[in-house]
Amino acid sequence: MKANVWHGKGDMRIEQVPDPQILNPRDAIVKITSTAICGSDLHLYDGYVPTMEAGDILGHEFMGEVVEVGSGVKNLRSGDRVVVPFTIACGNCFFCQRHEHSLCENSNPNAWMAEKMWGHSPAGVFGYSHLTGGYAGGQAQYARVPYADAGPLRIDDGLDDEKVLFLSDVLPTGYMAAENCNIQQGDVVAVWGCGPVGQFAMQSAWLLGAERVIAIDRFPERLAMARDWSRAETLNYEDVDIAEALRDLTGGRGPDACIDAVGMEAHGTGAMATYDRLKQMMRLESDRPMVLREVLRSCRNGGTVSVPGVYGGFVDKLPMGSVMNRALTLKTGQTHVQRYLQPLLERVLRGDFTPERLVTHRLPLDEAPQAYKMFRDKQDGCVKVVLKPWLH
Repeated sequence: MKANVWHGKGDMRIEQVPDPQILNPRDAIVKITSTAICGSDLHLYDGYVPTMEAGDILGHEFMGEVVEVGSGVKNLRSGDRVVVPFTIACGNCFFCQRHEHSLCENSNPNAWMAEKMWGHSPAGVFGYSHLTGGYAGGQAQYARVPYADAGPLRIDDGLDDEKVLFLSDVLPTGYMAAENCNIQQGDVVAVWGCGPVGQFAMQSAWLLGAERVIAIDRFPERLAMARDWSRAETLNYEDVDIAEALRDLTGGRGPDACIDAVGMEAHGTGAMATYDRLKQMMRLESDRPMVLREVLRSCRNGGTVSVPGVYGGFVDKLPMGSVMNRALTLKTGQTHVQRYLQPLLERVLRGDFTPERLVTHRLPLDEAPQAYKMFRDKQDGCVKVVLKPWLH
């Protein structure tokens, strides 16, 4: 089969690789009909996530048709259309029983690596380094899906792929980010990053009761999408001091909740932004926490900070004194996708979300290497790329 294969920083290649096989009775094989490039994939592309190996197949946002199931999978059959959650979860362990699927105790075969890096291991993840299992991802024509009896969501034939594809990651990630804010009626919510997760976080904030939503970015097309699609007020961080502007917009108090939908490759202005870029380039710092610092300083006293943006290692000069002395609540984590699949599908069907509007580029899988560069460099107004593995 064809797959998008990682060979090093900035080096993606479309290659012929062996078709996946059933390895466990709870496995399924899915013929992939649509797969997307996620913003967090760019951290792999740029070489900032450790334990990647040449030959790794990328991609964790995908859906398709079941073509084979293991003997232990009774809820799916050949021909079923499914969306596959990016988090791999057994459905039985302590955390899965608590609906905290991204913390599954059984799905990361390389848990020892994660324990050395992070203290404990999270769940396995498709196409996202050997720290999270080294699983082959979904930017390919086929994928093996472990725990297929506990993960994939069946989709009716009448629904277009692009209407449901993002249930695999960015829609539930944005929703959980807003849910983590504990939004009360009348709250002001500020969102840093107007990419896919940020857009869905804004839309979710409205659904959960926010009175105002303020979006922060620098790219005109993303700010326009935040205004036109996500109904947010917008600020360009290259034009204004964000902390000061947010105080002005909230009577000096600051937003009730702040969401960092940017993560480890944040951009910014001023000396600290230069400091972060230099330290990261010299590998003296794994992540650039420019946005996280700003979020922690901008949130009102006693407010909530939600962090769906991916961080992989260590950050420098984090204002922990601000967190403690101002009684901030910090909530984060990889998304418990399985928890949200059915409820968010119902919201999509009701029209609360129109995920297909996110897509700016549709390309064959063969063009994945060029698509990564376009997405990273924000060329041609690129916000979201959907790849079609069978399109020539």
